[in-house]
Amino acid sequence: MAITAILSVTMILFSVIDIIGSLPVIIDLKKRGTTIHAPTATLTAGILMVAFLFFGVAILGVFGVEVKSFALAGSLIIFFIGLEMVLGIHFFRSNNSESASGSIVPIAFPLLAGAGTLTTILSLRSSFHTIEILLGIAFNLAIIFLVLRSTPFLERKLPKPATEALRKIFGILLLAIAIQMFRKNMG
Repeated sequence: MAITAILSVTMILFSVIDIIGSLPVIIDLKKRGTTIHAPTATLTAGILMVAFLFFGVAILGVFGVEVKSFALAGSLIIFFIGLEMVLGIHFFRSNNSESASGSIVPIAFPLLAGAGTLTTILSLRSSFHTIEILLGIAFNLAIIFLVLRSTPFLERKLPKPATEALRKIFGILLLAIAIQMFRKNMG
């Protein structure tokens, strides 16, 4: 087990998970009344990542789903979230009048442990030891938890025009990421 390998895994996953880039999405969901529980979102994302590390291909195989199809489904969800952010149209609605929880969908999946993260974890298995990947996942989960817990503070500190601009910009970026994921996995 090498420290450089753990740092490499951590940085690779950090760039794919992109919790900082997801912050405008999270703030936007909270403004619309979605409740986000940092421990639930973090734990769910962690369970998905670890499950995919050990059983990813088998889990998808049980349902007869290819990794590419899984990535396509994740790209569609990300696409609709991006449309919501840019156009102000709401596709994801709760049927109950209480504030809905977004801790599992769309925060834990697909924003944090989405198709990109899960397929990256599968591909990391070919280059790194399992313990190195597990530690990289653990470090990223700690960062995710801290960012999710800090969301109310960050929301208060960012001026409203800045959050509106960030929401639109990151919405366009999400649309581009979704289209790129879609194109990459169409073949």
